[in-house]
Amino acid sequence: MDRYINTPLDNKTAKTLKAGDYVYITGTIYTARDAAHKRMDETLNRNESLPIDVKGNIIYYMGPSPAREGRPTTATRMDKYAPRLLDMGLIGMIGKGKRQKPVVDAIIRNGAVYFAAVGGAGALLAQRIIKSEVVAYDDLGTEAIRKLEVKDFPVIVVIDSDGNNLYEISQKKYEKKIDNK
Repeated sequence: MDRYINTPLDNKTAKTLKAGDYVYITGTIYTARDAAHKRMDETLNRNESLPIDVKGNIIYYMGPSPAREGRPTTATRMDKYAPRLLDMGLIGMIGKGKRQKPVVDAIIRNGAVYFAAVGGAGALLAQRIIKSEVVAYDDLGTEAIRKLEVKDFPVIVVIDSDGNNLYEISQKKYEKKIDNK
């Protein structure tokens, strides 16, 4: 099902999104990867405020390309930070990779959602970015936190607020087709 949503995103809207839905996001999303997440975690450990308000917002794990060889996907590398941010009100994440159980549990607990952006389609996705500005950790270069203004930014719901996981559902459907041959 095609869905058009605006940010900031509230739990009521997030809970209507289902695994497999095609979603077009308009509004503000933030980018943050490894170094920024580590720095945010350190900031929280010092009982200081984050440089962005995560409540109702979406973080896109966009950053340097191509991916470094031999490293897990960015989404998986963010798993150690995601539950804490979700518990603080982060409502969505955009990545490509699988998520570990503690992240899925935090998604369910907080009525949040995990989206996937199409991999290898940076030029297409860039056309949906209206404005981009560094808002924190400028010294991190390409891994600084950026505020993106997007219009109809295309993503797919991978894990919905009920814990339904498109990757697992699709794999089971595929295995069932193979078994029936």
